[in-house]
Amino acid sequence: MVVGEAVIVAGIGSRKGVSKEQVLGAINAALGAHDLDLARLDALSTGKLKQHEEAIFQAGRQLRRAVIIIGDAELAEAGRRTKSHSALSLEKTGAPSLSEAAALAAAGPDSRLLGPRVALQSVTCAIAISGDKA
Repeated sequence: MVVGEAVIVAGIGSRKGVSKEQVLGAINAALGAHDLDLARLDALSTGKLKQHEEAIFQAGRQLRRAVIIIGDAELAEAGRRTKSHSALSLEKTGAPSLSEAAALAAAGPDSRLLGPRVALQSVTCAIAISGDKA
């Protein structure tokens, strides 16, 4: 990451017990949907609910990216800016989309989603960019 450049974060949501390959597939699909190269990705993020979902951390290690855990209050706050809505996500996390809210919260208060989450094989991934220059 270069000072003054935008921070790009992939927010991850999933069902229990997904594989590292499924997480990586969703990340690649989401990046591809926005014509972004993996080299532009700064971090992964997810909610506290997924802090024990090993596949997310395995994906982070393989990509050499930090996995940022977002607390429930921060998820709920960022949830006001999500594009997607899941009743289950809202019930479990306080945010209408775990992946979108996690990406937004990790990318900062002036961040924005590049589009709605991508769902692939029981994993959702949303890409957020900070308010800095892209």
